[in-house]
Amino acid sequence: MLITFKSAAGADVIMFGDIAKRLVAILGKDPQDAKGIVTVAQLPDAIARLRATIDEEKARHKTAAQDDDEDAPDPERHGMAAPVSLAQRAWPLLDLLQLSHKEGVPVTWGV
Repeated sequence: MLITFKSAAGADVIMFGDIAKRLVAILGKDPQDAKGIVTVAQLPDAIARLRATIDEEKARHKTAAQDDDEDAPDPERHGMAAPVSLAQRAWPLLDLLQLSHKEGVPVTWGV
């Protein structure tokens, strides 16, 4: 299943359902709702939540790499074989939210 985030401020952001639902929950919305909206008034909070999650994810990966524990990224998996982190997947949505905030328009999905 694909979920498309839409805004008049920028290009559509299309994601697989599982990661999109996770990001919807981070934005403070119900991930089980097939349709939704981040209103203009809700955009600053949604942006702050998503930024905080991205920062936490980056810090977690950095710490794991420094600790050299079993959760650290596999050095054999780099380039195209490297896993895509939540932080990397969240950037297009964060960009759309920021553009929407700047233009004063909402972000919707499932419509």
